[in-house]
Amino acid sequence: MVEIEYKKARIRLGNTDLVYEPAEDSFLLADAALGEAKPGMQILEIGTGSGFVSAVLLANFKGIRLVATEINPHAAICAKMNGVEVIRTDLFKGLRPRRPETCFDLILFNPPYLPTSKEEKVPGWLNYAFDGGISGRETLDRFLDEVRDYLKPGGEILVLISSITGLDAVKAKMKELGFAVEVVARKKVSFEELIVVRGKLL
Repeated sequence: MVEIEYKKARIRLGNTDLVYEPAEDSFLLADAALGEAKPGMQILEIGTGSGFVSAVLLANFKGIRLVATEINPHAAICAKMNGVEVIRTDLFKGLRPRRPETCFDLILFNPPYLPTSKEEKVPGWLNYAFDGGISGRETLDRFLDEVRDYLKPGGEILVLISSITGLDAVKAKMKELGFAVEVVARKKVSFEELIVVRGKLL
């Protein structure tokens, strides 16, 4: 089994035909999350995949409570192997909103952000890691519409997007939903720029 070592964490990967292999977007979000997390926080990662980002946080912070969700059953098994508490569900569906146990200080999401037509869909579960719909923002928009119900007052979100997703559209939607918005990390990769956007609940 392939293993990745990153920032004190050792992450085991499953079958990469079934589970998204951590790449530049995963590393950028993990680095941004390390800059935002603090000991004692309650943290939620939506769509954890292999559990890479969550495992990095768990390896670097003691005393955080971290839970993750994941729709792909193969990825959920992989994340559990990496020590991540995983609920297998679509985005927030397996969580009950506005409960003390489901209100978080920090919520992380690396959504599928590639604009995808019907002809471009990937067969099987791996499609959930790539398919952002026609706009590239369909899954992110669903996330943003629900995320306030799972944040503590003053809580924060970190979302990773691509320049081809439309940074201005993402920032506008976040502001409409009551977030103070700031770009906290970016990296040029091939034909796109990867961007981590922080939203702080006002």
